[in-house]
Amino acid sequence: MNTVKEYETRLLNPADVDGAYRFCRDMAARHYENFPVASVLMPRRLRKHVAALYAFARIADDLSDEPEYAGSRRERLLDWRRQLDEIGAKPPSHPVFLALGETLEELDLPKQPFDDLLSAFLQDTEKKRYETFAELLDYCRRSANPVGRIVLMIHGHRDEESFRRSDAICTALQLANFLQDVSVDMKKDRVYIPEEDFKAHGYSEADLRMGVYNERFKSLMKFEISRARALFEQGRPLIQRLEWPLSLEIRMTWLGGMRILKMIQRLEFDTLRTRPALTKRDWIPLVARALVGG
Repeated sequence: MNTVKEYETRLLNPADVDGAYRFCRDMAARHYENFPVASVLMPRRLRKHVAALYAFARIADDLSDEPEYAGSRRERLLDWRRQLDEIGAKPPSHPVFLALGETLEELDLPKQPFDDLLSAFLQDTEKKRYETFAELLDYCRRSANPVGRIVLMIHGHRDEESFRRSDAICTALQLANFLQDVSVDMKKDRVYIPEEDFKAHGYSEADLRMGVYNERFKSLMKFEISRARALFEQGRPLIQRLEWPLSLEIRMTWLGGMRILKMIQRLEFDTLRTRPALTKRDWIPLVARALVGG
């Protein structure tokens, strides 16, 4: 099933909660490369809730990014937001919102983190540049951090210390993805490196557009990587606060993000011509390290 059909799917039976969760789980299976690697280890009773989160975010991400939706992104994201807002007030028409409504009620989850995600996707339809790192952090607060917080809440963790550590990891992951995708984002006319950082290192967006790879670009990327790595380190204590297997999943996520940063360094920071990505072979030692607590 392609992304258009996933968004356009409508409930045949508004009372079929099991079918709605099955739809979400099937989506996760079809997009397995983006689904948490250790999800198969989580308690069975929680898998449907994580699948509902995944399906909600996956479709929203597709609406904001996939070429099928060019010209209608904002309209469709606003429709997705409307359906989120109507949970509990009107019968859902999409299986994702039937499943998500059950999850919100069963686990007593707030809607706000889900709405925060949509606000970030909506921002991507209008805002393409960031003047300061503070602006970028605000974007990450809504584009990345809610996922970590929701996963924690699904597993019963709601303390502020865990949220704070999770936010650091999720923001670091988002920053690592930006650095990994510098050339990819440029083709979409999106730049997630703050203008103040360009100026501080004597590099410019014009240089970026022309693919200028020089010492100034390397200095800029080295600075951005050091900042992302510092956030990963801020978040690392979260792993020790969590029970297994959630701790394993977060450890693997942490190791994967740090590995991306190391791969960028080994490329001499040249993500203008090469996009570093983890392969199945790369994951084998990471899984081993995660299992032994490395």
